[in-house]
Amino acid sequence: MERIHPIAVAALTGFISGLLLSIPVGPINLTIMNEGARRGFKWAVMIGLGATAMEVVYCFVAFTSFASFFSHGYVKAAMELFSFVFMLFLGLKFLLAKTIENPVHLTAATDRIEMRIEERLHPHSAFMTGFVRVLGNLGVLVFWIILAANFISREWVKPQWLDKLACVGGVALGTGIWFVGLSWVVSLGHGKFSERTLLRIERASGVGLLALALLHGGSIIWQMAQHRLTPGP
Repeated sequence: MERIHPIAVAALTGFISGLLLSIPVGPINLTIMNEGARRGFKWAVMIGLGATAMEVVYCFVAFTSFASFFSHGYVKAAMELFSFVFMLFLGLKFLLAKTIENPVHLTAATDRIEMRIEERLHPHSAFMTGFVRVLGNLGVLVFWIILAANFISREWVKPQWLDKLACVGGVALGTGIWFVGLSWVVSLGHGKFSERTLLRIERASGVGLLALALLHGGSIIWQMAQHRLTPGP
């Protein structure tokens, strides 16, 4: 990692995380699969582009407004531990899923907020449909706050504007590629995916999150071991 330019590392980090976050089956993926099979590729792509735009907004807000608070002292250590537990929880949730549901779910209150936003804005175009559905899902913002704090604390994304923007750009690319690819597959005329296929996709993303959680946990253990081996003053 040290031989790669920090901006390239930030962009790659954003790309991988954006792609991985988009794979679990949720409201946007289900909407794209249903509308793509019914109305074609262009309509499905516009839903995906709207969702990508709002995802990038939430990611940008997370990096510029919250992440720096979690990158110092004991707060940094606590956030690293919390992000490990959070990724482990989501990975197990996706891996053990038995039905298709919203993967980034917080509380019943957030569900009501999401419904109110959709009712008030009442999107008519495909782009705004994707945009508003992500806007109403506050779990996406929470997830990006946790990831952004973790990326900065681990120095995968430097706390400079260019590095943050590179990571946000990587997120846009990774998310957009997934939604465009999904729209193309669905529009080929194969109709809707079966629930069994959707569950396999969600479980595969769970395996990916568990792998990241284990790598993160191993890194935490290594840092603790290094700290204990470091002689005191």
